This record gives sequence, structure tokens and C-alpha cells, in this order.
Amino acid sequence: MYRYPNAARRGAQDPEMMREAQKMMQSPEFQAYMKQMTQSQAFQQSMKKTQEVMKDPKKMKEMESKVNQALEEGTKQLEKVKLEDKDKEGEEGDDKKEAAKEEGDDKKEVEDVPDIAGDEDDSKPSTLSDVNVALN
Repeated sequence: MYRYPNAARRGAQDPEMMREAQKMMQSPEFQAYMKQMTQSQAFQQSMKKTQEVMKDPKKMKEMESKVNQALEEGTKQLEKVKLEDKDKEGEEGDDKKEAAKEEGDDKKEVEDVPDIAGDEDDSKPSTLSDVNVALN
């Protein structure tokens, strides 16, 4: 019996992934592509070779080993990309934190500035001369 690697098993158990796969398989474009592909000479020859390999237990083990190795390598590459993306997000997050800190510092400076209108009713000066009077 063929053994699926853990990554493939997890993918098959992911409901969202299965919904997307089902949606894709039901699309007319995908069905037309599959029909065209399965009727090609190359596909039919490949299927015959695969059936022959499956009849020979020794060749089947070799094939299974190659598939497992390819899946392992793919999983490693995927993890590497995920780590790189996570590192990039971390760096961007640090930049955003620094920018927010600097922005917060600016806010403190603005909050410490006294009201230029000088009125207790918080009215704003309506003309430039009112601003000049308030500043002087």
C-alpha cells in the first residue's frame, strides 16, 4: 500500500484546500484542459509506463522513494520560504513599530504646545491678525 507523507495527508484534511480543489475541478476550463491532456499521446504513454511500474514491486518501491524524496525537498523549500517571509514580516514589523514610536514622540511634542488662541472657550482665531495678536 502506498504511504502518503504527512504534508499530503494534512492537505487532504484541510477543508479549505479541499473546497478550492473541488471548485477548480468543477470549472469548465479545468475540465477542458484535463480532457485535452488525457487524450495526448505523451500522457497515454506515461500512463502505460506507470501501470508497468506498478506491476513490479521493486520498481514500485523505487518510484515511491523518489516521490517521497521530492515531497521532502518540496516541504523543506516551503518551510524555508515561510521562514524568509516571517523574517521579512518581522523586519517590517520592527520598522512599523519604530515609525509608530517616532509618531508617538511627535504627538507628545504637539500635545505640549500651548493653545495659541488663549481663550477659555477654545475658540479658534478667525483671521491672521487674531493669530498674530494671540502669539504676541
